[in-house]
Amino acid sequence: MEDPWTEIDDHILAERILSALMIMREQFGDSLSEAIDRFNERHEHLREVRPGEFIKTRELYGQGFYS
Repeated sequence: MEDPWTEIDDHILAERILSALMIMREQFGDSLSEAIDRFNERHEHLREVRPGEFIKTRELYGQGFYS
C-alpha cells in the first residue's frame, strides 16, 4: 500500500486543503479537530523541507478558504 503522506503532501502543496483533511480523517481515524491539527503540523513540516514547492507564501496560503 502506498504511503498516505505522498497523496496528502500533494494536496497540501496544491492548496487542496479539504482533500488533505478528508484523507487524514480516513487514513488516521482523526476527528475533524485532530485532522486540522495534523494538517497544520504537516504544513509546517513541508514548509521546512520543501519550501520551493509551495505556490503561495505562508501569509497567502489558505486565504479565501471557507468550509
